[in-house]
Amino acid sequence: MWSPKVAAAILAFVGATNAWQPPSYGGFNLVWTDTFAGNSATSPNQGNWNIITGNLGVNNELETYSSSTRNVQLSGGNTLQLVPWKDSSTFGGWTSGRLESKYTFTPQAGKVTRAEASIRFGSNAQANKQGIWPAFWMLGDSLRHGGSWPNCGEIDILETVNGQATGHGTLHCDVYPGGICNEGNGIGGPVNIANINDFHTWRVEIDRTSNNWQSETLTWSLDGTNFFQITGSRIGNQGVWNNIAHSPLFFILNVAVGGNWPGNPNGSTLDGYGSMMEVGYVAQYST
Repeated sequence: MWSPKVAAAILAFVGATNAWQPPSYGGFNLVWTDTFAGNSATSPNQGNWNIITGNLGVNNELETYSSSTRNVQLSGGNTLQLVPWKDSSTFGGWTSGRLESKYTFTPQAGKVTRAEASIRFGSNAQANKQGIWPAFWMLGDSLRHGGSWPNCGEIDILETVNGQATGHGTLHCDVYPGGICNEGNGIGGPVNIANINDFHTWRVEIDRTSNNWQSETLTWSLDGTNFFQITGSRIGNQGVWNNIAHSPLFFILNVAVGGNWPGNPNGSTLDGYGSMMEVGYVAQYST
């Protein structure tokens, strides 16, 4: 007979394993996913992902992205772990992880496109996460083919800074500085994250069912509860909206360190798994 403690541990493991598979949703077809299966301390599927390396020279960030499994690894439990580490030998003094999907998708007319991931954060206290900046987001694929930012469109599904229990959904578009999306701030909305160390489902839906660009929507949600929405009419420019909601997109997962928004780490900032972002799956659906 199992002890109650053992039985509870088994149930918790089974529940977590199930939670890391992309759910089935009525009316939606699963089009693409990565569930990060594989042995621990190995790289994610490079058929699905470009592992980005180097310091990208953006936002005054400090991290140097690395392909090392110290920074980008499968957990062995069907999750991806992006882990920032202090490293005095590198520019900026930090290494971290960033993945960009080779997969792209275009929101289709007359349909709802759903992009989501299951994500949790490392267990370091907020006081020990100054400068840590995890994100799950999408960029317009035109950026890979001679396009420019922010004209390509950027949809930030989740960002959080400095260990705060607040998630931010943001849209970047049009021109920099200023423009329709008030660059470089973008336009967006916050949401409180209850139990920040637990896995949560972060989602953006691009709804093109109206077949009228002005009434099409981008809707952000946390665990199925909507917290922010933008309509085409709010953008007010069909060309800009087309770049955002009618054009190919790709996924990005990363943990930045420092930069204009969070500010730099301080003496209390801890590195390692306690400051990681852990991802159970990334998925794209369509009606």
